[in-house]
Amino acid sequence: MVIDKIENSNLYANLTERLAKGFEFIKNTDLVQIESGTYEIDNKAIFAIVQDYDTKEIKDCVLEGHTKYIDIQYIIQGTELMGVVTKNNQNAISSDLDKDYTFYEGETSFIRVEEGMFTVFFPDDLHMPCVQAGKSSRVKKVVVKVQV
Repeated sequence: MVIDKIENSNLYANLTERLAKGFEFIKNTDLVQIESGTYEIDNKAIFAIVQDYDTKEIKDCVLEGHTKYIDIQYIIQGTELMGVVTKNNQNAISSDLDKDYTFYEGETSFIRVEEGMFTVFFPDDLHMPCVQAGKSSRVKKVVVKVQV
């Protein structure tokens, strides 16, 4: 897992060419003006999902993981907490391999992610996004899915 400010994304872009393209999309797109939806970057190898939502209580959020894609989650506006834990002995509760997600039960540590910050979640990183930081607030975020 990586957490950092977008101005430091060049430190991670050289890990893979696909990650570099994902960061390029984030840095070269007017994300404040872009509408919610899915945007193709490089066919199914790299695509972006722009979301606009209210953060929720922990009890209403779910711990998730992916096997086919790395997530770059960039906060365009707002603040949220994200639960994070390395995949090891968590109990899988449901899964959809075609949609590349598995939901888990398990405890996490929480990190605060604010406007201008991003996280990178690799297949071994479980994460619980959308958690309110004190009280519910509006968040606009882009999740760039980068095929492994």
